[in-house]
Amino acid sequence: MSTAKTALIIGASRGLGLGLVKTLLADGWQVIATVRNPQNAEALQALGAVRIEKLDMDDQQAVIALSQQLKNEVFDLLFVNAGVKGPDVQTPGGATLAEVGQLFFTNAVAPINLAQRFAGQIRPETGVLAFMSSVLGSVTMPDSPELALYKASKAALNSMTNSFVTQLGEQKLTVLSLHPGWVKTDMGGENADIDVDTSTRGLIDQVNAYTGKGGHHFVNYRGETIPW
Repeated sequence: MSTAKTALIIGASRGLGLGLVKTLLADGWQVIATVRNPQNAEALQALGAVRIEKLDMDDQQAVIALSQQLKNEVFDLLFVNAGVKGPDVQTPGGATLAEVGQLFFTNAVAPINLAQRFAGQIRPETGVLAFMSSVLGSVTMPDSPELALYKASKAALNSMTNSFVTQLGEQKLTVLSLHPGWVKTDMGGENADIDVDTSTRGLIDQVNAYTGKGGHHFVNYRGETIPW
């Protein structure tokens, strides 16, 4: 199994993160997965062949500690999945400063901070860095005004990702901003279009399809390009 690819999945205790781990394991990958609370990761632990690490992505010291813990690893895929929906009321006058700050930090700033820390460990030429974005992050596609703050945080993630990519210099990375579809998860709800398995199968198919291509791409789980 020495030829197996290695993935680091950030935020894998449930939902899409857990689904990504299952899909990668089924494809023969070696997987390291992070969770905020390992005590609440029974579903992940039940998969068996996963190395589980504790991480709160918002905690800079925890990010540094994880990078030290994993400093000898080389990743074929780093998938930053962690994110939050934000406050129940998403009108500009309906959320507090603390709620807005937390939402934007978790969804846009923390993912890039983590990516900067691990970018040097992504395999040259063929490595893929993926962020769980959303079609709602597209500023050219008006939709779901009731999620105005969440939408803005995903647009901010896309913008921060663009800035990050321009600063990579000589490092040739393939960077994907991925829309998973409307998925039946805690965030997506029971009325969503597709199940987790369908979404994560498609997402990993895109990782495989874009391997080695370089550049920054905003696509959905079916490989369709989304306008910025």
